[in-house]
Amino acid sequence: MQVTNEQNEQAASLSTEELRRYNRHLTLPEFGRTGQEKLKQASVLLVGAGGLGSPAAMYLAAAGVGHIGLVDFDHVEASNLQRQILYGTSDVGRPKLDAAEERLSDLNPHVDMTRHEVRLSSENALNIVEQYDVVADGTDNFPTRYLVNDACVLTGTPNVYASIFRFEGQVSVFATEDGPCYRCLYEEPPPPGLVPSCAEGGVLGVLPGLVGTLQATEVIKLITGIGEPLIGRLLMIDALSMNFRTLSVRKNPDCVICSDNATQTELIDYEAFCGIPNADESTDDDMAVPETTVQELKAARDSGTAPFVLDVRKPHEADIASMDADQLIPVDELPNRLSELQVETDEPVVVHCRSGARSERATKFLRQQGYDASNLKGGILAWSDKIDNSVPTY
Repeated sequence: MQVTNEQNEQAASLSTEELRRYNRHLTLPEFGRTGQEKLKQASVLLVGAGGLGSPAAMYLAAAGVGHIGLVDFDHVEASNLQRQILYGTSDVGRPKLDAAEERLSDLNPHVDMTRHEVRLSSENALNIVEQYDVVADGTDNFPTRYLVNDACVLTGTPNVYASIFRFEGQVSVFATEDGPCYRCLYEEPPPPGLVPSCAEGGVLGVLPGLVGTLQATEVIKLITGIGEPLIGRLLMIDALSMNFRTLSVRKNPDCVICSDNATQTELIDYEAFCGIPNADESTDDDMAVPETTVQELKAARDSGTAPFVLDVRKPHEADIASMDADQLIPVDELPNRLSELQVETDEPVVVHCRSGARSERATKFLRQQGYDASNLKGGILAWSDKIDNSVPTY
């Protein structure tokens, strides 16, 4: 059924209660009732309900965006509470979308919400993204960032991008008609493992609040048409120095996805694009890395035949959680410090990190050097989960 202009106007009209609620918006000359009605008519998809998605969702709901979609499939963990302000201690263990919907509905019952409790993928992204006017990308991994960007370009949906790492953040607006896309700025992803995740590298708890609020601001500007959105500009934030810099970003005339001569016209395998092996496929290189389970390591320790255990995390991570490794050498320092390794090449070595990714790299390197090394499957997270839950997770 076709929606008439009259029906649109009725849907956008503000009730007496809404006029009271949004009074501070309505008194802004640049915003006014027209801006508030545009917000009520708008739909925004937030990809990720974590550190960035929490403040962005709360401010967009409070501002009166009529329809908010949330994409997330995780459960609330205690470690989330340092920065993910959508959740409280009583929410630990709950699906994030259950807790988020409850909090946002309490914040503003005039906002309709759609839950997408799925992992965004090449199979579902276009169908989800095309339902919304604007996308706010709050993801924390490169495959999903490229996926969101490409889905936005292909559906013609503006992408308000934000990212955080340790004490730094970035915000920009991509995939508009005349502006650049994320690929124009970052044509290719970094090699796997080069950039640590927030879990490995850490993040200042208040930083997502700062960056996510800026992200919500850009969404509101796009919807209402006020101000100058960050199209063609990348805002870079250093919270330690409280320095804000804006860099110009030009549309790449040869961009594979957004240029006039684009060679990519559909979504691709973004895990493969970012160099991440498919868990269902094994290669000769994968098979060259033996694994030791945490149960096997525990049994060996109990029987007095424990192998040498090498921790390849950073020293500050070992201060947070330890499983009594024999030696600690960060994976990036291992090639230059191999002579310090306190084990012979023919003795068994079990290598561990937080979750198993960095230790896999270290294991490959050690085996190339002739060591009898294996990777601890699941790392210290698996040790805490299956062997000793007194070991903190982070």
